[in-house]
Amino acid sequence: MPGKFVIYKDKSKKFRFRLLATNGEIIASGEAYESKAACMKGVASIQKNAPDAKIIDETDEGAAADGKKAAGKKAAGKKAAGKKAAGKKAAAKKAAK
Repeated sequence: MPGKFVIYKDKSKKFRFRLLATNGEIIASGEAYESKAACMKGVASIQKNAPDAKIIDETDEGAAADGKKAAGKKAAGKKAAGKKAAGKKAAAKKAAK
């Protein structure tokens, strides 16, 4: 039996969906939608866009799957550290005068 989408109303009477695995476990859940039609569009979007979706890891523990995001964060950190060091050197020169 394949996984399935379940449409339901939450406590605030808004429409949501859950994606269930073949064993019935919740794999994903959608945001709150004002209408059932909008919720169904959300399901259709997941069905269309997710089969080949890449995984991008932006956590501190791992590098991004494509390597670009993590490298950018490290480079930005080095630039900031360089600016701080330059600021300290300039302050030391002024103090020495």
